[in-house]
Amino acid sequence: MSTPTSTDTHHVDLAISGMTCASCSARIERKLNKIDGVEASVNLATEKASVSFPSALSVADIVATVEKTGYGATPLERDRGGRAPAMTHDLVGKDSLRLRMVVASALAAVVVVLHMVPPVKDALGTTGHWLQFFLTLPVYLWAAWPFHRAAGINARHLSSTMDTLVSVGTTAAMGWSVVALFTGFSHDLYFEVVAVVTAFLLIGRYIEARAKAQGRSALASLMELGAKEVAVLRHETGSGAWTEVRLPIEDLQTGMRFVVRPGEKVATDGLVVDGSSTIDASMVTGESMPVEVSAGDDVTGATVNGHGRLVVEARRVGSETTLARITQLVEQAQTGKAPVQRLADRISAVFVPTVLVLSALTLLGWLVTGHSLAEALAPAVAVLIIACPCALGLATPTALLTGTGRGAEMGILIKGPQILESTRRVDTVVLDKTGTLTTGEPVLTEVVTAGALPQEAALKAAASVESGSEHPVARAIVTAAQEQGVELTPITHFTNLPGQGARASLKGTVVTVGKADLFPQVPDVLREALAAGTGTTVLVGWDGIARAAVTVADTPRPSSAAAVTRLRELGLTPYLLTGDNEHTARAVAREVGIDAANVDAGVLPQDKFAHVRALQERGRVVAMVGDGVNDAAALAQADLGMAMGSGTDVAAESADIVLMRSDVDAVADAIGLSRSTLRIIKQNLVWAFGYNILAIPLAAFGMLTPVIAGGAMAMSSVLVVLNSLRLKAYGRR
Repeated sequence: MSTPTSTDTHHVDLAISGMTCASCSARIERKLNKIDGVEASVNLATEKASVSFPSALSVADIVATVEKTGYGATPLERDRGGRAPAMTHDLVGKDSLRLRMVVASALAAVVVVLHMVPPVKDALGTTGHWLQFFLTLPVYLWAAWPFHRAAGINARHLSSTMDTLVSVGTTAAMGWSVVALFTGFSHDLYFEVVAVVTAFLLIGRYIEARAKAQGRSALASLMELGAKEVAVLRHETGSGAWTEVRLPIEDLQTGMRFVVRPGEKVATDGLVVDGSSTIDASMVTGESMPVEVSAGDDVTGATVNGHGRLVVEARRVGSETTLARITQLVEQAQTGKAPVQRLADRISAVFVPTVLVLSALTLLGWLVTGHSLAEALAPAVAVLIIACPCALGLATPTALLTGTGRGAEMGILIKGPQILESTRRVDTVVLDKTGTLTTGEPVLTEVVTAGALPQEAALKAAASVESGSEHPVARAIVTAAQEQGVELTPITHFTNLPGQGARASLKGTVVTVGKADLFPQVPDVLREALAAGTGTTVLVGWDGIARAAVTVADTPRPSSAAAVTRLRELGLTPYLLTGDNEHTARAVAREVGIDAANVDAGVLPQDKFAHVRALQERGRVVAMVGDGVNDAAALAQADLGMAMGSGTDVAAESADIVLMRSDVDAVADAIGLSRSTLRIIKQNLVWAFGYNILAIPLAAFGMLTPVIAGGAMAMSSVLVVLNSLRLKAYGRR
């Protein structure tokens, strides 16, 4: 229910019921934040509150405060997978809303015909007025009941929300019409206003509810990705055999071994102890290409096994798994608020009382200019209805909901809404070389021979010797030989030369592979290959003479050059920061399109922080991309820290954005998506503000009828939500 975040502070997530507009969420947030030591953020779109509170208070105190404000609050207890339960009140509310919408729409259609179609109106006469009354009564009393109930609750707490405007407006129109019908003092009836406005608002609210549910779908699908059962291997003490037992995923514990068959999901994060296969991690990391795994490789829970049978030892379970941490980060981002939303909330808090005053002034203004009460009532009601600040309240959270959900699908985890503002200002991105711009795996790039020695013979000799070594350079040479179909020669008397190379006997000839210091004679052509410095170059030779130079390098990823181009198109200047030598760094920079002047080579791990700060002192707004413990300080110092998900927990904790894909294209996607989300938020706010600023005067001067005002208000909210949903298509080709 609550988990300590420090020695004195606890945290709880609450499902909030009864909110209908931005004024509701702002009022709950205001009430909670008035309590000493409490920090609360209430999100209308997710219908959740994130509350930090001191140990002197309890969760019950927080819930009681929300309930005293007039709303329902239920603590969200997480399961062992770190997942919050679905909010069933939202589903029930949507079903009820649909029924009210259908009934109200059907009755409103008949009322409009009775009121506005001349043949019907003339034929029925006074009977038509009474039919309108009886058809509108259930719309007002039952279909519009959520508006009246919420308005009444807020009135008891001496506050007002959007529902207050709707309830007051429809009550004024209904009250006038009923009195006029029963007394006969006026023939101006507004039953169609009550019925149509209620129907429009319910239609708008239902469309909003469905659209918000679509916005939440990415998070919901994330929460459902994990396996539900697991085939655990148990060791029979008597026979010594291993048997499989199917268990619920909740019973899986660290250290247990489980089987993953072809096509099954990996139950949890673990280490492969037997078998080999390919893993499709696209649902978790956004990486489209399957990854080869075998004994000794790590696998992530919720990824899908390919063709082989794997035995995996569980390393992290429950809330500690990668999937659980992803889900929690996305929830955290969706529950928070961007700085621009704070302004909208403050405006919403005073907006409704202001509109009530404007409506009263409109009524008074029409009366003092010689109009009848019936003539003055219509514009006053129109002001109340057109001004409902729904669009204002939905502008930010719906875009944030959709944007962060789409990010999660792409393997991009934005830790909080305030990060969006940072991406807008960034103009420089600092990239590490190894594992970011490059694959992180050395491969054979060149074989140079002296004299008449064929390249294949040189590679065969080098790979045969290196087959006895586990060094990364050795593995790269052996792998290249195998890929080229070179048959290795059996070796004897293998000797490892620490820090220098290796030596072995091939059919009676002692062959040495390693640094130039191991060879008394090095031909000039091989010295030139060593001086080129395009990677790690080792010499191959015998009888004291170097016969060939074999170069192994960490090559750029195929996507790096295009990704750097995308970063430039986003207005970012890329810098390369690496501990490698100058030659290697410049070669990689040249291949991916980074200017030589922006390359910092030979940088010690502890100096990365200083390089980031130096760029900031030159006026740059810096995004840093890193993946190791030594990157944590630099990530924290940067204006925008981006950690590769393949890196360490320390790096991820220090970063603002976590990238589950280890390539630069993910950096461009993250910044592009963040900026698009911020742009959608601003579009929504401009529309919401502009709509109210323009529409209220039109309504006050009688240029908008209450019926048109109701339809326009409902459509305003729907447009904001639909605009936000455009983010679901980001990055899809």
